[in-house]
Amino acid sequence: MTSPLRVAVIGAGPAGIYASDILVKKTGGAVQIDLIEQMPAPFGLIRYGVAPDHPRIKGIVNSLHRVLETDQIRLLTNVEIGKDITVAELEEYYDAVVFATGAVGDLGLDVPGADLDGVRGAGEFVGFYDGNPRFERSWDLSAKEVAVVGVGNVGLDVARILAKTGDELKAATEISDNVYESLAKNQATTVRVFGRRGPAQAKFTPLELKELDHSPTINVVVDPEDIDYDEASMVARSSAKSVDLVCQTLEGYAIREPKDAPHTLQIHLFEQPVEILGENGKVVGLKTERTRLNGDGSVTGTGKFTEWPVQAVYLATGYRSDAVAGVPFDTRRNVISNDGGHVVDDNGDIVPGLYATGWIKRGPVGLIGNTKSDATETIGMLLADHEAGKLAHAKDADIVDLLEERGLEFLTYEGWKKLDAAERALGEAEGRERKKFVEWEEMVTHSRG
Repeated sequence: MTSPLRVAVIGAGPAGIYASDILVKKTGGAVQIDLIEQMPAPFGLIRYGVAPDHPRIKGIVNSLHRVLETDQIRLLTNVEIGKDITVAELEEYYDAVVFATGAVGDLGLDVPGADLDGVRGAGEFVGFYDGNPRFERSWDLSAKEVAVVGVGNVGLDVARILAKTGDELKAATEISDNVYESLAKNQATTVRVFGRRGPAQAKFTPLELKELDHSPTINVVVDPEDIDYDEASMVARSSAKSVDLVCQTLEGYAIREPKDAPHTLQIHLFEQPVEILGENGKVVGLKTERTRLNGDGSVTGTGKFTEWPVQAVYLATGYRSDAVAGVPFDTRRNVISNDGGHVVDDNGDIVPGLYATGWIKRGPVGLIGNTKSDATETIGMLLADHEAGKLAHAKDADIVDLLEERGLEFLTYEGWKKLDAAERALGEAEGRERKKFVEWEEMVTHSRG
């Protein structure tokens, strides 16, 4: 009898879970998968990257849970590849290894003043308010005027959280006490979001942009001067409904009467940040250059500069993946070197048995749903290699024996269910669905039951 294919999937976020699910279905269940995650809890971006006031998106966890309950998938958390186990050791225990480690670092912005006190990466702030144990426990929110650089959903999330009250967030979310204590002291009354191009080039999703106006504490503002389109913009609008809806929403904000609310959130388009201004090492302003469309969707600076008084700048300019020890890494694109699924070496040659999917494969672009088609492509390559006999067979041994031999405190899906129950019980006591534990050891303890 042929033994089932044995695969390790590294990273238990949406990309890793979707890849595992596709593997099970495409093989008819003739596979054994170890889904290995460095955090004590699974779900990656869903748990630690989605704003807490978006329970609709977090509802995706329900479908991911069902995948984790599949017989062919074993969850092993609190295990760090490159530290607890090497990639070379993984290759001994599995026929193939799929890397789905995502992206959590911040790309930053290469302008003068980017190192001033008060300049923070959006990803750092997301890690804080989502209770990621690898990030800070408190946050300085004393700035009354704040700039957010970047017109994507992460920038929108950061701006919205900064413009809401702590009580508004606590009432309907799973934030922990330490996050609430910082947000309750938030002094921001004006939040400005800056993008260098126009409405048709903004990377918001329509629903996210529209939901900004649902909060009674936020007055969303767009300057009518920022509503402009060139030929390429009109083509983009007519060819994609989502682009047209974003443009319509921005136009609506531009022409309406101001809403009576304690916080103003203004979206500035055609403003290219060129310098972060400082005094005594601290942020005091953001300098931007006005841009204009060139006809092809790109922009050119006009030579008109504006200095905006702000005391904090959040850089939502993109996430950055970290290298995995022992795996070829493209330092220019900040992804594992790959040909669309296979890991490749510096010469472009395929590294047998190693694959990549999700943001670590293509960079931090697209929505959560995009990882499904991405995983389908990678798993298709893996199974084609398996059928062609290109995969080396793993030794007849269980990685758990190695983990136990090393005294590593790994956790399982049963452990996650205990942690999940403990968080839900904690939230229920306050009339909320869940309240997160944010300390690493606390999470491990509750997973142990």
